[in-house]
Amino acid sequence: MGGAILSAWLGSDYSAAQDEALVSVDSTEIVENDEQDFFDPRDLYVEDPAPPPEIIDILSKYDVEPLAKVTLPSAPQLVMVGVKPQIMEPVLKDLAPRIDEATLVLSIAAGKTLDDLARSLPKGTPIVRAMPNTPIMVGAGMTVLVANEFVSETQKNKLDQLLAPTGAVAWLDDEHDMDAVTALSGSGPAYLFWLAECMSKAGTEAGLDKGLAMTLAKNTIYGAGKLMTSQETAPTTLRENVTSKGGTTAAALDVLMDKEGLDPLVKKAVNAAIARSKDLSG
Repeated sequence: MGGAILSAWLGSDYSAAQDEALVSVDSTEIVENDEQDFFDPRDLYVEDPAPPPEIIDILSKYDVEPLAKVTLPSAPQLVMVGVKPQIMEPVLKDLAPRIDEATLVLSIAAGKTLDDLARSLPKGTPIVRAMPNTPIMVGAGMTVLVANEFVSETQKNKLDQLLAPTGAVAWLDDEHDMDAVTALSGSGPAYLFWLAECMSKAGTEAGLDKGLAMTLAKNTIYGAGKLMTSQETAPTTLRENVTSKGGTTAAALDVLMDKEGLDPLVKKAVNAAIARSKDLSG
């Protein structure tokens, strides 16, 4: 996920001037520079003791070298931490001496609460939890944020600006909702990818060429998603508009909308993801 955000940020322009540098700590993390109206790779710091090949490839395009340990000229204004939840605590303890009270810490680790993060950072540190999803790689993602009491409106506005090129952004008032957000939106793209696999397989078993079946599945999901997000019409109305009484769509929906069909299955899947998100928080 850190690599997806990195890709979006390095490939995007910004209309507003940025402050200092944002730092990336122990995975893909980022920063910016003063007197710039775009994200300048020269002011990007990425700290990762073992960067995966895809991160190295992204950074090499901008002559950025990931380091095992970054020595910063001064405390950054923003640090994004993109590591697995299981190793978050030692990473934050290592970060703590290198930030100050003005540093905003942004975490994209699933399950780690604001209190979890605060325990390893200096008292009063502004902290934001983020739950993005992988479509941010193509500027069509969804990122949901929640802040602790030390985050200022100015810092929130800056995050809105930074994340705008990755897609839609929303803020929560209640952190307890983050588990449901994780299950629905953070994990959600995988559900659609699996749906594409299932649709393609069904098409192939119905006699279509394998490549054609996959093309039909992918583009149908893409087109339906674009149609939903390009207008205010509710999904229910869009479904009803394309469903003729006694037609082929109605026949398929009779199966999908059965009491043992897609609705209870999706609820079961989302609840399983919520439970796992809570487990990750310890």
